[in-house]
Amino acid sequence: MTTVIYFCGLLSLAFALFHIGFWKTFKWNEELKKLDVINRGVMQILNVQITYHFFFVAFICMAFPVELQSTKLGNAFLLGCSLFWVIRTVQQFIFFKANDYATYILTTAFIIAAVLFALPVFVR
Repeated sequence: MTTVIYFCGLLSLAFALFHIGFWKTFKWNEELKKLDVINRGVMQILNVQITYHFFFVAFICMAFPVELQSTKLGNAFLLGCSLFWVIRTVQQFIFFKANDYATYILTTAFIIAAVLFALPVFVR
């Protein structure tokens, strides 16, 4: 199961890098100007913070896979990460109405992340 935890780390790293690309991908230099100062700031702060979170999760998964699998604290961390992805999957259907390949790919990635983070807790 340590391999699964390492993969969770790689997946978190990939999401961090994806979020770093938001400014260019979503043309935030232009699009965020349409928002007032508060909302523009909130969008950017939330993105920076979630990027940090993904880097932190990647580090924890890569540095402490045995501890994550074998301790109550590690299991709680993994289940918390899994729940993060379950909630993110539900939000995909609430906040995004898009029916395109990108939506399906991201939703699938969120479900895979939820399962992978929970797997080491329930499968020994």
